[in-house]
Amino acid sequence: MATRTIVPFGPQHPVLPEPIHLDLVLEDEKVISAIPSIGFIHRGLEKLVEKKDFLEMTYVAERICGICSFIHGQSYCQAIEGVMKIDVPERALYLRTIWGEMSRIHSHLLWLGLFADGFGFESLFMHSWRVREKLLDLIEETTGGRVIFGTAKVGGVRRDMESLTLKRVEDELKIIEKMSHELTDVFKKDSSVKRRTVGKGVLSKEDAITLGAVGPTVRGSGIASDMRKLGYAAYGKISWEPVIETGCDCYARCMVRCRELYQSFDMIYQAMAKIPDGPVDVKVTGNPNGEYFARVEQPRGEVIYYVKGNNTKNLERFRVRTPTFANVPPLVKMLGGCELADVPVIVLTIDPCISCTER
Repeated sequence: MATRTIVPFGPQHPVLPEPIHLDLVLEDEKVISAIPSIGFIHRGLEKLVEKKDFLEMTYVAERICGICSFIHGQSYCQAIEGVMKIDVPERALYLRTIWGEMSRIHSHLLWLGLFADGFGFESLFMHSWRVREKLLDLIEETTGGRVIFGTAKVGGVRRDMESLTLKRVEDELKIIEKMSHELTDVFKKDSSVKRRTVGKGVLSKEDAITLGAVGPTVRGSGIASDMRKLGYAAYGKISWEPVIETGCDCYARCMVRCRELYQSFDMIYQAMAKIPDGPVDVKVTGNPNGEYFARVEQPRGEVIYYVKGNNTKNLERFRVRTPTFANVPPLVKMLGGCELADVPVIVLTIDPCISCTER
């Protein structure tokens, strides 16, 4: 019988930008099991509801995660709007959709670069981030920030985009879309990418359902689960279907994100064509009284926001269930039986965000 050893993986690792910690049980180079440790960078953001009023908490929610910041802010606002029964102007809903999909594109481009870096493809990493930089310039032009947008607010959005800006953004997005095709063609066809991803980190459809996987992780196992189908913001007014792949491995999860890039471009074009005139916010009066669950699709998967108000300016409860937290059990399943050298690549395919998870 082979000798078993326990090797700590993380929280600092040269491949991973996230401080994830796993204890890997090995037999030679084979991973028998993985034991995750949660809490290395816990920040206590949910307790800030005792100090910040419900309007100020929008800024805290946005800082749960940098890459998903806009959708975190949007999710929080939707939860408060649900409690207070606020009707958000239709133009604001379309703007939220546009910025939400720009956020998804920039997250997926960032992930593609990190994924390439994970198996040593440095030129592909740099090219992914070069394409992303052009998108960040557009985000900065329309929101004032490159990563933290700061445009979500209870009752609507803080900024508008005039017609000329929308047209210029659309023209630039078409250039970025063309550059993205050149990029994703490498991920789709390159033999070195396929050698490191095909057949690695298999998560069967049954296991994905049983373990509660979300986002590209579950869609890479052939399950069409996407919270945007609930129709929040303007998603119920544009035409689209969830992107799925049936390979159930690292390559399938990569292909889901590649295809979602173009789906997001198309959603933005549709939203820009249909966006109505009108105000972008409404005045908020009173305090939240009651409780509400908001379910929203982040780039990494479904996020759940729970808020409970007691008719004061400070919420009584504020809880967030992030997609990475949901994807940790599926990750542990994927790691069982893999080779030690494949661990970083498999971990990256759930697109972990530990600052999200350890709020």
